[in-house]
Amino acid sequence: MTALDLSSPVAVVGTGTMGQGIAQVALVAGHRVRLYDAVPGRAGEAAAAIGARLDRLVEKDRLTGAERDAARARLLPAESLAELADCSLVVEAVLERLDVKQQLFRELEDVVADDCLLATNTSSLSVTAVGGALRNAGRFVGLHFFNPAPLLPLVEVVSGFATDVTSATRAYETARAWGKTPVACADTPGFIVNRIARPFYAEAFAVLEAQAADPATIDAVLRGSGGFRMGAFELTDLIGQDVNESVTRSVWESFFHDVRFTPSLAQRRLVESGRLGRKSGQGWYDYADDAERSEPHTAERAQPPAYVVAEGDLGPASELLALIREAGIGVREDDEDHGTRLVLPGGGQLALADGQTSVEFRDVVYFDLALDYRQATRIALSASQDTSHGTLAEAIGLFQALGKDVSVIGDAPGMIVARTVARIVDLAHDAVAKGVATEEDIDTAMRLGVNYPLGPFEWSRRLGRSWAYDLLDDLHMRDPSGRYAPSLALYRHAYASEKREGTP
Repeated sequence: MTALDLSSPVAVVGTGTMGQGIAQVALVAGHRVRLYDAVPGRAGEAAAAIGARLDRLVEKDRLTGAERDAARARLLPAESLAELADCSLVVEAVLERLDVKQQLFRELEDVVADDCLLATNTSSLSVTAVGGALRNAGRFVGLHFFNPAPLLPLVEVVSGFATDVTSATRAYETARAWGKTPVACADTPGFIVNRIARPFYAEAFAVLEAQAADPATIDAVLRGSGGFRMGAFELTDLIGQDVNESVTRSVWESFFHDVRFTPSLAQRRLVESGRLGRKSGQGWYDYADDAERSEPHTAERAQPPAYVVAEGDLGPASELLALIREAGIGVREDDEDHGTRLVLPGGGQLALADGQTSVEFRDVVYFDLALDYRQATRIALSASQDTSHGTLAEAIGLFQALGKDVSVIGDAPGMIVARTVARIVDLAHDAVAKGVATEEDIDTAMRLGVNYPLGPFEWSRRLGRSWAYDLLDDLHMRDPSGRYAPSLALYRHAYASEKREGTP
């Protein structure tokens, strides 16, 4: 099954931001596009707005004047659904209400031909439920574009329970012909991106609610150590706290209140107070012109240790040993099987976040996971009230000698980046095991849909097969609510590795 021929007209119903964006994508690809909106006059206004954006593309040398004029000639506002009768694809981008969408598709089914592909751009509703109103649900599919649709490459092609393979394939190939990067997924709450991205927000909020760190510090660590383009607090301020919380709540409710997707009480209070982010002028941060910028906690300068003793290879943090040597700090290696840690001159220990807490041990400082310790600009350290000031100072001085800003947070098991990445990896393995999508499509979706520096399976391969399972298992022992219980899929992944290595 191939993509729709460019001679086939495409219709977009709903002319808000997403509807206009989808229409522009189909238009620039070469289709005739009909715009319809239930509110009289809206389709014409949307066509004018799209025309203005085409003008800007010409100004930026992304379209020629002739291409713009041809595209404008192919764009036609429609005053009734009857004018969509000859379309080969109709994409809906109306209000996120099941009854509204179902009624629209019932009406469309009476208008378009039997072979017309029908698609919803829903981000939160069940594709199966929306299509359930149709006589022929086999031709119904989800085409979830990301905002702004003309700029973001990802499209989730969602097959409902009744969607025919031929319909899903045609939708997939059409999205690819439009210059997008499609990924195929089953109809599951949140699809790929909004399902697997929940821990990025949830764990940041959990660290805040535990009073282990403030939003500016958590965001700075996610960026400077985790390699994420934006931190969770600044990103949700950009998205809109009400929008982000609504998606989280929808996924949580759709999974029958699964504790892994529980919404944040802190975010709920923010929404209730009307602090919705940039659009309201205040969210986690204050966006008033005269507001003082929130700065992350950064430790004062400390003296680096003269040497460290490396016990084990430090696992995912093993590249630190080379950095320490390059900084002129001695590294003494102890081949005894004491674990994977650094011993500081004062006798204290420095260990990579593993889901345990500093308070459980005598004089231990944890450091957070980094995407790339050489390129990282900031490292978080975690200590308890029992950690000696000398050990913490040596740990701070060590990372400062490596050219890193250091943020000291509270005794949070799994810290910030490590627990976030572990949970994302777990949800990704669980999704593959349940037939939601392939590993490749999940990695693609998370890189392109939310700009993650690595896909979950890329992280998993880099960190080691059992890393995420071991960290979550330790976290689950300390928080037995089920939030951190590793999935059966992740257990199988880690155990398979152990069997191949001959572990009994």
